[in-house]
Amino acid sequence: MLKRLLLVLMTGLTLAFATASLAENSPTDDIRASVDAIIAILKNEQLDRAGKRAEIKAVVNKRFDFRAMSQRTLATNWKKTTDEEKNRFVDLFSQLIENSYVGKLDSYTNEKVNYTGEKVDGRKAVVETVIITTTADVPVDYRVYQKDNQWLVYDVTIEGVSLISNYRSSYQTIMKSDGFEGLLAKMQEKINELASSPPEPAGEG
Repeated sequence: MLKRLLLVLMTGLTLAFATASLAENSPTDDIRASVDAIIAILKNEQLDRAGKRAEIKAVVNKRFDFRAMSQRTLATNWKKTTDEEKNRFVDLFSQLIENSYVGKLDSYTNEKVNYTGEKVDGRKAVVETVIITTTADVPVDYRVYQKDNQWLVYDVTIEGVSLISNYRSSYQTIMKSDGFEGLLAKMQEKINELASSPPEPAGEG
């Protein structure tokens, strides 16, 4: 009886410790895991360009919260759209970010990523990184929030410029002149352009 009780207690403690360890992943841990996965895909010589793009998109889709990013991008216009319109925007916006992000990675030439800092404020955080290239050091900050024991990206700042703020500004201008349907049409055009564009030469963009 005593042995059985000890076994139950030890099992409970082990499970509790494992759960706590999972919950205690730092924002940097989660961002590093995704970046490492992407780098491994880029270095995989068994994959062609299309294969690499597909696998990288899968990694990005798990780490980026595109609905949260969409809501921040549309700002006050988010509340003015129907559920169907929201879903259409999220779908196009996720494709746009994925294609833009993957397109930049096509020119990967073994650049290094340094993790330079982490600022945590409750359930939100900023992970500071620097991409070391042959010509310049590019600071990239990931703004993340905690959900279901993982840290999800809701904005990326590259060289001090917020991805979300940049899209929000341009999209507000488009909506004023062309309306919501006009914005969706322009987003689709850009997605088609990015999907068919050749890889960027290394060191550009």
